[in-house]
Amino acid sequence: MKTLPTPAQPQTFMSFWAFLLATLFLLPISPVESADQEREDRLTEEMETNLFDGDVISLLPDGETFAAVEMESQADSTRGGIILLHGRGFHADWPENIGPLRVGLSEAGWHTLSLQMPVLEKSAKYFDYLPVLPEALPRIDAAIAHLSDQGISPVVLLAHSCGAHMAMLWMEQNGDSGIDAFVGIGMGATDYKQPMRHLFPFASVAMPVLDLYGEEDFPAVHRMAAERLDLMNKGGNSLSQQIVSAGADHYFTDRSDQLTEEISTWLDSLGWD
Repeated sequence: MKTLPTPAQPQTFMSFWAFLLATLFLLPISPVESADQEREDRLTEEMETNLFDGDVISLLPDGETFAAVEMESQADSTRGGIILLHGRGFHADWPENIGPLRVGLSEAGWHTLSLQMPVLEKSAKYFDYLPVLPEALPRIDAAIAHLSDQGISPVVLLAHSCGAHMAMLWMEQNGDSGIDAFVGIGMGATDYKQPMRHLFPFASVAMPVLDLYGEEDFPAVHRMAAERLDLMNKGGNSLSQQIVSAGADHYFTDRSDQLTEEISTWLDSLGWD
């Protein structure tokens, strides 16, 4: 005799769906994966209001404009161009480091172009920025094209902190195409229990690399110093160098002259003049 299955009890059936709906509502909601344009606009306005040296220009990658600060060489001749990428949540003329650095390098004979990078709210962490990093890549491309259109070469890409994460993602995809050297400042900075998701690309580029970080830099920056140096050595450029800046913290607070001098000295060692 064939036995029919016992029908599900209504109470059991309703409990199952109640549990399923409750579970769905408790699932984390993914954040909006785009930069905070309003905050970027406010930072750009602040930068323009306080700018003393250089000119704010607009560059147009993929139909969307962004601001950059351009400053011609203040020496008798132009040694080349330097594209600068600031750290997390700052602007392209941040007074603590990237601002005095771009001015100092222009005074040393470099045509500098400091880019406004995508930003998020002030409380955003490294993992929050991961979906935003690709938004920086067209900006770097636009800066390289801008210098190329003016016949400026060689070209150095220089990046600090979160800007270095953006630059390294660009190099991961483009190698050293269009640039002749890279300067990374405070590379590998993340947040507590947020390990790097994109590796250092230095083994796959032939250009010289400067790895500069402070003696008092963040623990993660120090912890990965040996790995960075090993990858630079695998890259095989004898002009690549790792420098620990005496007494400096991650932001080179009150040490902008020291930062400029150490980078300028390394650029001199490349023998491009």
